[in-house]
Amino acid sequence: MPAIEKIKEEIKKAFTKRQADVLLNVVDIVDETVKAKDFNELKSIVAEIAKAQKELAEAQKRTEDKLEELVEAQKRTEQRVEELAEAQERTEQRVEELAEAQKETQKEVSRLDRALSELAEAQKRTEEEVRKLAIELNRTRQDLGGLSRSFSYAFENEAYRMLPNVLKERYAITIKDKVVRAEIGGKEVNFFAKAEKEGKEVYIVGEAKLRLDDTMKREDVIGELEEKVLAVKAEYGEVEIVKLIVTHFATKGILKKAEQEGIIVVQSYEW
Repeated sequence: MPAIEKIKEEIKKAFTKRQADVLLNVVDIVDETVKAKDFNELKSIVAEIAKAQKELAEAQKRTEDKLEELVEAQKRTEQRVEELAEAQERTEQRVEELAEAQKETQKEVSRLDRALSELAEAQKRTEEEVRKLAIELNRTRQDLGGLSRSFSYAFENEAYRMLPNVLKERYAITIKDKVVRAEIGGKEVNFFAKAEKEGKEVYIVGEAKLRLDDTMKREDVIGELEEKVLAVKAEYGEVEIVKLIVTHFATKGILKKAEQEGIIVVQSYEW
């Protein structure tokens, strides 16, 4: 009957081929054994089965889709795990490198500590040597100072003997008594004497300097002599003073300055 054919068509559409073949055999059997009035009920059953099959297929599809999503998620998770594992490996490698670098740093710090200790010891030795050198230098300065004073005194002693003749022969100044070293007004006058020049009484006020050159400041030589001249005048009144400097050697420049200041300069080669 036409209803049976329609049911078969619906079965073919709603089920897989294997399922449809089984159901079609059932429908053929039913077609031969049931009455026509039961086909409506059969049709309804087939429709329900088809609907259920469709819903099952959709549910199956959703399940498969979900499974695919889960598979993809699993893949992403596994990939992320691999990435994390690689990152962990890199981290561990970096930690090992840092540990090695730390060891090297500690070694370097140890070397620096040793170097600093050695430097400190060397510094102590250097300071001790410097201290010893300072002591020796001080002694040398004292010795040189003693030699310088000895030489100066020897030079002055020689000048005491020779000045009277030099002053008389070169400058017409006659010493009345003798040239002496004197303390006047709190000042040490290297050469002091009463003398006569051109029939007038004069006072010799002199300084001894081993060397006179242009690098010396005025106050170091002429200024110092002027202070002693003032001390003598304060002691003896406004007497006439002959200013004198006795030296081993004097430059032309200092000789010119002395001449301008009215100072007689006697060099040792002159006696």
